[in-house]
Amino acid sequence: NDLTLEELASRCELTKGFLSQLENNLATPSLTTLMDIVEALGISMSTFFSEEKEEKIVFDKNDYFVDEKEGYTINWIVPDALKNQMQPMIIELKPYSRSETVLPQQAEEFGYILTGSVTLVYGKRKINLKSGNTFYFPSKKEHYLENNTGKTAKIMWISNPPIF
Repeated sequence: NDLTLEELASRCELTKGFLSQLENNLATPSLTTLMDIVEALGISMSTFFSEEKEEKIVFDKNDYFVDEKEGYTINWIVPDALKNQMQPMIIELKPYSRSETVLPQQAEEFGYILTGSVTLVYGKRKINLKSGNTFYFPSKKEHYLENNTGKTAKIMWISNPPIF
């Protein structure tokens, strides 16, 4: 908390020497003393004793959830993404098929065509996209992807906030 031993000692009405002994495991505080120190640090006893679980930030194929649909597959590449600000997925669109229609809502969407080519249908617009192209739009209109070719297309799709 950016306090010196002297400042913490003053706030807890303890000596700097005693705090130094605590810090170096040369002394053990009473419960009352520990509560005074924790209060001076501006935290609760439960926070002081809680073990912070390290958040997982790297995921691999073993973490993915694969959802097979008719005509396409969704690879949910970040577990429990519904609790996050963004929801990334990889959609594999089979030949001559389309994704489900996403209804208008308060969200923004981004996509990157990894392989193949697709048609983005956004409202009444039809936009042809190929490998390496990206799209970005507010979800103000119905939209979906079509694959009108004989090859599977792969698309990374990110929604903010999660909508799927």
